[in-house]
Amino acid sequence: MSSPLANVSTAERQARRYSSHYRELFITYEGFSEEIPLRPPDLSVQGMFIQIARRFPEGAVLKIRFRLARFLYEVTARGEVRYCLSGVSIGIEFVEISAEARRAIKEELRDAELSIPWKS
Repeated sequence: MSSPLANVSTAERQARRYSSHYRELFITYEGFSEEIPLRPPDLSVQGMFIQIARRFPEGAVLKIRFRLARFLYEVTARGEVRYCLSGVSIGIEFVEISAEARRAIKEELRDAELSIPWKS
């Protein structure tokens, strides 16, 4: 069995990820009505990595909504599960997200990186 990350480009895997740069994160498995409790994910412009006890099949489509912590911009997107470590975490790629939301995430992460004391 090949690795679930085998088809992911090096650039995608090397994208910088940051944690705790959002508020009020909710995901909903499309076709189901329940919201799923989550722990803080790592966030990048391409997607997020979420620690979650629930298993989702690779390819599952999730509705994602969260508010960026610094700029308070509410991001709404659809994401596809690209990787699942059953009962531990999932990797989600944003497959439908507005250009404005991507810009907001990029600015949020850039601002966060600039505020790290050892990066100055």
